[in-house]
Amino acid sequence: MKMARSTPSLLVLLCTVSASTSFQPALVLEMATILLENYCYPEKLLGMQEAIQQAINSREILQISDRKTLAAVLTVGVQGTLNDPRLTVSYEPNFFPAMPLMPPSLPKEQLLRLMRNSVKVDILENNVGYLRMDRIIGERAAAKLGSLLKDDVWNKLASTSSLILDLRYSTAGELSGVPFIISYFSDPEPLVHIDTVYDRPSNTTRQLWTMSSITTQRYGTKKDLIILTSKRTVGAAEAVAYTLKHLQRAVIVGERSAGGSVQVRKMKIGQSQFYITVPVARCVSPLTGQSWEVSGVSPTVHVMAKEAITKAKSLLAVRSAIPRVVLNIWDIIGKFYAFTDRVPALLQHLQSMDLFSVVSEEDLAITLNHELQAVSEDPRIIIKYMPNNAAMEEEDPELHNPPDGPGLLEELVDRTFKVEVLPGNTGYLRFDKFLKWSTSMSKLDELMGVKVWEPLRDTDDLIIDLRYNTGGSSTFLAPILSYLQDTSHTQALFTVYDRILNSTTEHSSLSTIAGPSYGSSRGIYVLTSFHTASVGEEFAYLMQSLHRGTVIGEITSGTLMHSITFQVEDTDISISVPFLNFIDNNGELWLGGGVVPDAIVLAEEAVDHVQEVADFHRGLGTLIEGTGKLLENHYAIHEAALQVSKVLLSKWMEGFYRSVVDFESLASQLTADLQETSGDHRLHVFHCDVEPESLNDVPKIPTAEEAGYMIDALSKVELLPGNVGYLRFDMMAHVEVVKAIGPQLITSVWSKIVNTDALIIDMRYNTGGYSTAIPLLCTYFFDSKPLRHLYTVFDRATTTMTQVMTLNQVRGQRYGSSKDIYILTSHMTGSAAEVFTCTMKDLNRATIIGEPTTGGSLSSGTYQIRDSVLYASIPNQWVLSAVTGNMWSLSGVEPHVFAPANNALTVAQRMISARLIKRGHKE
Repeated sequence: MKMARSTPSLLVLLCTVSASTSFQPALVLEMATILLENYCYPEKLLGMQEAIQQAINSREILQISDRKTLAAVLTVGVQGTLNDPRLTVSYEPNFFPAMPLMPPSLPKEQLLRLMRNSVKVDILENNVGYLRMDRIIGERAAAKLGSLLKDDVWNKLASTSSLILDLRYSTAGELSGVPFIISYFSDPEPLVHIDTVYDRPSNTTRQLWTMSSITTQRYGTKKDLIILTSKRTVGAAEAVAYTLKHLQRAVIVGERSAGGSVQVRKMKIGQSQFYITVPVARCVSPLTGQSWEVSGVSPTVHVMAKEAITKAKSLLAVRSAIPRVVLNIWDIIGKFYAFTDRVPALLQHLQSMDLFSVVSEEDLAITLNHELQAVSEDPRIIIKYMPNNAAMEEEDPELHNPPDGPGLLEELVDRTFKVEVLPGNTGYLRFDKFLKWSTSMSKLDELMGVKVWEPLRDTDDLIIDLRYNTGGSSTFLAPILSYLQDTSHTQALFTVYDRILNSTTEHSSLSTIAGPSYGSSRGIYVLTSFHTASVGEEFAYLMQSLHRGTVIGEITSGTLMHSITFQVEDTDISISVPFLNFIDNNGELWLGGGVVPDAIVLAEEAVDHVQEVADFHRGLGTLIEGTGKLLENHYAIHEAALQVSKVLLSKWMEGFYRSVVDFESLASQLTADLQETSGDHRLHVFHCDVEPESLNDVPKIPTAEEAGYMIDALSKVELLPGNVGYLRFDMMAHVEVVKAIGPQLITSVWSKIVNTDALIIDMRYNTGGYSTAIPLLCTYFFDSKPLRHLYTVFDRATTTMTQVMTLNQVRGQRYGSSKDIYILTSHMTGSAAEVFTCTMKDLNRATIIGEPTTGGSLSSGTYQIRDSVLYASIPNQWVLSAVTGNMWSLSGVEPHVFAPANNALTVAQRMISARLIKRGHKE
């Protein structure tokens, strides 16, 4: 490969400079000539012309008589201009260039002595190979040494388990030796392009590749390789380290290398005693598109050079343990992970993971944790690095075993449970641990009935305070929950699958209890804090999933993972694996991670907040019943309204509204239930402190000036190529407003497009408005006779059916029924804009292009729910097709041609062009 040899503009300048008689300009000339012929980045020399001209014009260098000072100034100038710190100018009157013998030209005995002085081989403890190379031996020298290098170095290392390649003192060598070393640590196939070297004096480029065959047994790619570097590592050794690092074949330990060059030459400038050092060759790695030159090789693990070998040994110890750690984790997951269906994928991923970059136990733990959580999608699988064996200790279940003696048992109940009746007849129960329970503990049940549930029997509401509850035994869950259910039937509570026992246990409420049942109708408020943990979290979660209580306070600790923790043998790595699946009565699997309260407040404010929520709950029934009555009175489909109203009351009675704690959350829950039950997404409940405006009110008629602003703001009219009209309007105005501003609309909008050959109506940004002007708008796109039936409206308020027709007369000229119309839609197109679009589609008067519309309604009434700040938006009219007589779909208008909204206009223009061409051919 060849590159350009000269920079013409710079040569012209040099010829100009040569006319000067001062030695400084001549020196600059000679220096520039050397750069032109030898510098390995000739493309940078384009900037030299201006720099040299400035230096000559300023005459500063003409005033420097001291040679060393001049050399320093020239160095700063050339480095700054070319941005290359390797370029240096020196004044050395006594310099005599040495001509050292290159290794290939040395006699074999001297070459052998050089090899033994620069290469050291050793086998360290644990069969770790050690190879120190202070010089990279070139291709020709290696061939001359023959079997000596093979037997004394490469074959001796081949059987080691891992290798440390020490390049900390490698300051010399030849680039031709790099392919062999890289090949020794690589597979024969495929061949890898490892470097590209450009030599400026010869203007040639050569590529370095791995070798398909080498004279010795390869070390291969499976065993660990650590390369040591220092600030002194330079040249070909840097090429070795850089390439093996980016092939992900070696881990670099030590200091950043020197950042040398492929080749530099020190050349005399003309007949002077000045010299310039120039990099004459450069390399670019095809692996990265960059080079180790100047910047050096950055180590994977940064340590001082003198500590590098110790660090390498410890790193190899870590890496040698990786297969054992992975196998240990494999075994634990295979035996204990509760999601048995996910185990095969996890084990397969463990087997195929790339752990090349792991350089410490902590690094290994982080990598394994990230990978396994990503594959399993389970945050409960946790792998941690825990030095000093700081693993979490499991709580001893025996600590919660009740004592045997009657007196001791009574003392335990008194100590564990705090019971009182607060002002307002609110019961209060606090316990900070869940006791261990079994069906044989009738005495404990009797004591709890007397000391806990009897005092709370007649309270209006109950507070269960778990703010200081850190867990205990899960066997106590069913007994406690049983007191909070109706005793007339058995209630399914939760199910547990235990992987260790390979058993599934369904837990239900107890058939008999010793004390009085609190029942399922009164309000229960569970208080939590970030201290609430373990079984306390399970209880709070179940109270939510059973719709039996309202949780108030802080998000719980999130420490409950239903997991078992193991220490990986001979490491500081631990793994926590969920062995238990906790499934609520709805069939939902709870992964732990903390319970989010229905009302989030500070723990210390939770008791006070209960009264506020309880007062709100006492009015819930009235609001829910009121919502149902509004539906029954106003919803367009009366039969559906009756069904939805019934479902709302049923859900309230079953406790589904216990999670509602204020007007905002009630509005959200009512909206979800209304839409889910009816299948009508237009039903909506919202919170508003002021009474909202109604669309049924006739808006103010604008003045002529206001009408002009309105037309400019809400509409856009344009004449497109091919005599195609374009009309965009973003709001459906009231018919009285349209009539009032009619003359201006005709003049500024309609007259510009009425005589076009086709019309595009852009409704992509029209979210609706008033439907009263739709008949007027549609009339313009049909002939005067006969009148067309557009659609039929059923009005619930009057229980009447009204056929909507085109009008007899309109202001201005009609567009007629023969020219093509295209309507653009998006997911924003709604309400009255949908009615217009659907009418035009229904009557085959327009081609609809774009996205399905929102599915709004022709008319919705807004009604206050009782005397609250909640309002219900209820569709009170239904639209029937003039063609089929069926109700229009709630899902919106489906376009004839589906296209992204932002591309709909382009699609319409293409369709128009195609149709016009087709018609032209027919004519």
